[in-house]
Amino acid sequence: MTYEVVTLGEAMLRLWTNNGMRLETVEAMKVSVGGSEANVAVALARAGHKVAWLSRLPNSFLGKRIANEIRMHGVDTSALSWSDDGRAGLYFVELSGSPRGVSVLYDRQGSAASQMSTLNTDLAVIKDCKLFHLSGITPALSSTCQQLCRESLKVAKSEGVPITFDINYRSALWSTEDAKKEVSHLASLSSLVVCTSRDAEDLYGLSQDDENLAQKLSNRLSVSNVIVTQGLSGVTWVLDGRNGSTDAQIVETIDRVGAGDSFMAGVISGFLKGNIVEGIRRGQAMASLKRGIYGDHLVVAESEILDAMNGNNLEIRR
Repeated sequence: MTYEVVTLGEAMLRLWTNNGMRLETVEAMKVSVGGSEANVAVALARAGHKVAWLSRLPNSFLGKRIANEIRMHGVDTSALSWSDDGRAGLYFVELSGSPRGVSVLYDRQGSAASQMSTLNTDLAVIKDCKLFHLSGITPALSSTCQQLCRESLKVAKSEGVPITFDINYRSALWSTEDAKKEVSHLASLSSLVVCTSRDAEDLYGLSQDDENLAQKLSNRLSVSNVIVTQGLSGVTWVLDGRNGSTDAQIVETIDRVGAGDSFMAGVISGFLKGNIVEGIRRGQAMASLKRGIYGDHLVVAESEILDAMNGNNLEIRR
């Protein structure tokens, strides 16, 4: 097979402040690239997996900026489509410590990615991979993206390609009812579903503190493999009828944006190796490392991931 993993979704330019600065008063901002499925692709590529990313970008300096950064980390971008009239999506991040946390403001309407459709996206690459990954963000971008997501899962299913799905509910993009209907449909077609406890509560009314949350969500979605991240309560899961949980890892955080995508990448890596529970451990380590790195992308070496998994916490590397 050509690729181990293919992901589909939007990437945007991220404009962000130094920690503690306000968007209202900041005089200079940093620029990087982020987007859930692209973040997953980068984390997997950095860990040694062969990954392709499907999306649509504006044929402009900004579009090339996005593609170049993702490609730099080892992700194959040859299947991208290019738009002459779409724009690059933007999002603004205001980093801060407790109790304020992180504020995110999106400016993505009319983006080239929202123009993705079955007419301009090459889904043939999905036929030649070991796993296809999608999130609940992409179908929320437009009606053509929604149809594209359905078709992409249809292609994967027809070829016997396993599907991982991150629910990733974004209330700014669509209503709870619309999201619940579409996300439930896409999740039901997937081999493994990952969800935050907050999304489980917002979409399905399940208590975030329920120790049986993963099992209840599995029953609700009719999916045999479900993983739920529950913040400081750790991670719970049901995998082919087996339930389990693990404690949260408490780490110093300087930038939490993208940590969930790093966790997802670890889970996918474990799935590919036939050990999802080990993938959860790996995902927790990767998410912890990401929290100590500015930007959306997990820019680490495989050795650093293994160190984190083994509990090695070196304050100074020489």
